[in-house]
Amino acid sequence: MMHRVSREQLVYAMSRHNKPVLEVDSGARLLFETCDCFQDQIEGEASRFDGVDWSRVNPATGPVSVRGAEPGDVLAVEIEHISVGPRAVMVTAPGLGIWGHRIEQPSIRSVPIIDGQALMPGGVTVPLRPMIGVIGTAPAGDPVPCGVPDAHGGNMDCKLICAGHTLYLPVQVSGALLALGDLHAAMGDGEVSVCGLEIAGEVQLRLHLIKQCPWPMPMIATPEHVYTLGSAVTLDDAALLASRQMLALLNGQTRLGEVDALNLMSIAGNLQVCQIVDPQKTCRFEMPRAMLAQLGLTL
Repeated sequence: MMHRVSREQLVYAMSRHNKPVLEVDSGARLLFETCDCFQDQIEGEASRFDGVDWSRVNPATGPVSVRGAEPGDVLAVEIEHISVGPRAVMVTAPGLGIWGHRIEQPSIRSVPIIDGQALMPGGVTVPLRPMIGVIGTAPAGDPVPCGVPDAHGGNMDCKLICAGHTLYLPVQVSGALLALGDLHAAMGDGEVSVCGLEIAGEVQLRLHLIKQCPWPMPMIATPEHVYTLGSAVTLDDAALLASRQMLALLNGQTRLGEVDALNLMSIAGNLQVCQIVDPQKTCRFEMPRAMLAQLGLTL
């Protein structure tokens, strides 16, 4: 059975106070309908940038409650498929992205999606790599706007949150309260212009509850690698957090002590940037799954 979550059910902050739109068991399969990050307000290049209602930006569909989920558990989100619409939007504006100090006027680009390619200005075609920008569970403390990444997930804008991969999120409140949105048809590491190919679509996934799991969160598992993620106000702090999360995983879940785990990370791991444009920056640290398996750690 596939449970459908309508794009009419939106939240703008991850919060323990959000009323769940659906309750499911561990093992459930769901299909989330999503708006784009502007809640589909931009209809084309003729749309007025100053007409965007910024209180409706970065909506997430949900939340969904998982029966039996309690603080200390982990929610494994197995992403099965992402489908996207026929048109994406990209926006640049003064003060946004790495070149916002030089941009004088906002601009909107409407990007057609045809035969698995994005048709960019200049006749350039870009292959689609659909991914989820905003996905998270409810934090135990104050609500966190959907546009902000943190320990609960949120707007991590990590291009590896895509079909075929599993995202592990912390359960901090009863039911977990999973919500997601902000799909990108494609996005590069850094998201330097402040957006990817912002697009509406649908996400098909399966949820698995892992009881009382001590792994550092959030994490991603791909067929070849495991990643720990960290978000912080500065890129330096995000890099340190992502790296320290991997060190905590190796030191806590394998036979390696801190020094040996750190040395292994230094020669076999990779520190990578997810995005540098959100209110908190996000980095990830990569380790090969085969190497972790040698240490008895499997996800």
